[in-house]
Amino acid sequence: MTDAASPALSLSPPDEPPVGRMIAMPADTNPEGDIFGGWLLAQMDLAGSSPAFNLARGRCATVAVDSMVFHQPVSVGDEVSIYATVIRTGRTSIGVRVEAWKRGRGLDEMVRVTEGVFTYVAIDENRKPRPLPEPA
Repeated sequence: MTDAASPALSLSPPDEPPVGRMIAMPADTNPEGDIFGGWLLAQMDLAGSSPAFNLARGRCATVAVDSMVFHQPVSVGDEVSIYATVIRTGRTSIGVRVEAWKRGRGLDEMVRVTEGVFTYVAIDENRKPRPLPEPA
C-alpha cells in the first residue's frame, strides 16, 4: 500500500465523468472489514470494458490486467467512482487505464484508491479475436 502523503495520491480525479459509481456495502468486505480487493477489481474491469466496447463497436473479452496498485483501503459506505481512458490500441486489442476514487460519507474530498491497466480484445460471434474497426 502506498503512503497517503504520496504525490500520486494528491492528484484530483480526472475531468471527465466517471464510467461507474457505486457505494461499498457490508457484503463486499474481507475478514478485516475493508472492502475486498476482488470486488474493486471486478468493478474496475466492468468500467474499463465500457470504452473498450465503444471503440470495438461490439463484444470484447478481458485478456489481461497489466498492472494493478492498491493505494488505500475502501470502507463500507464509501462512494467509489471509477474512471476509464483508452491508452493504446493494437490490431485487435485495447489498453484501458482505470482509476478508482473514493469519497467518504459526508465528505467532499476524493482520494485515489486503486489504479490499473486492463487489456481487452475485440471478439467475434465465435469468441475469436477480430480486428478493431477503422476509426469513424
